[in-house]
Amino acid sequence: MTDNELFSTLALLKIEGVGDIVAKRLINHLGSAEAVFSAKRQQVLAIEGVGDILYKSLQDKEVFKLAEAEMKFIKDSGIKTSYYLDADYPERLKHCIDGPVVLFSSGNINLEGKKTISIVGTRQMTSYGADFCRKLIEDIAPMDPVIISGFAYGVDIFAHQVAMEQNLQTIGVVAHGLNQIYPKVHKKYVAKMEENGGFFTEFWSTSNPDKENFVKRNRIVAGLAEATVIIESADKGGSLITANIANDYNRDVFAVPGRVTDKYSMGCNNLIKSQRAHLLTDAADLLYILNWSTEDKKVAPIQKQLFVTLEDDEQKVYDFLQKNGKELMDIIALECGMPVFKLSSLLLTMELKGVIRPLPGKLFEAI
Repeated sequence: MTDNELFSTLALLKIEGVGDIVAKRLINHLGSAEAVFSAKRQQVLAIEGVGDILYKSLQDKEVFKLAEAEMKFIKDSGIKTSYYLDADYPERLKHCIDGPVVLFSSGNINLEGKKTISIVGTRQMTSYGADFCRKLIEDIAPMDPVIISGFAYGVDIFAHQVAMEQNLQTIGVVAHGLNQIYPKVHKKYVAKMEENGGFFTEFWSTSNPDKENFVKRNRIVAGLAEATVIIESADKGGSLITANIANDYNRDVFAVPGRVTDKYSMGCNNLIKSQRAHLLTDAADLLYILNWSTEDKKVAPIQKQLFVTLEDDEQKVYDFLQKNGKELMDIIALECGMPVFKLSSLLLTMELKGVIRPLPGKLFEAI
């Protein structure tokens, strides 16, 4: 991406009514951001979703002053930029329709050929969540994944810390410009993260960590990764937004179950119950569903629980899956002679016992 094109792209993104989706339409149709500003009225109005009001906004010269100031900050601060049409733009983010037109980064980020996983959760992480998060990252560390999170309090910063302890690349996606750090107390982690990983943002140096920015940045957390893991969450929260976005992107979502009485397990339990997340009891679940091969890696084998006691109906379902392999819930219900609502609850109990696992497409199989 040339400096001229970056300058024009930044200016375009400051036009009122132009977001990432509209900007991409304009650039794709007219060939470049530079061409957008020199295009004739008929050319612009021929683009879907673009009207006369937006065309008139393109005549606003003030956006060039804003772009010029940001260009100076980028150069003076050594900020790296990734343009959505360039080879160095994160591959998985290219497939997200609302992915940022331009990403700003610092550090030593390398996603080429890397396995990537986002780990998010509550800012009020419990010891249960911390223990699970640590064990998960330690168990998948031999696969050399990139650990992505939001650099916030709680689960986010803990995931970054454990990744660094395991010498894994870790990336913080922040909700503000790269001229600041939020929360400030996390500044002590910046240098270490930038040695092996770093930071991504779509926000300019003029952007503060406002509430709406955190919601917006969650789509980058979800879009960068093959899968998103929710460690702990109350019944509402930013990590649930990230999970919903990941589902919209057709990415796998995993949730760690907890007791029904635990406030910070309610969100995860609801994700599992509504089949918007795979139940995650250990690293083996994640490795299997993502098909991360362990043949060439020294990953400790993780076995299912031995000597599990099954109720009569559970045994019937287990025997059926053992004999027939992976199968749809409706077929299991039909062949085992039980209503779907009863089977749904039964399958969840069996997942918790570690004798079956859910698969994409509402399939189940015995372990």
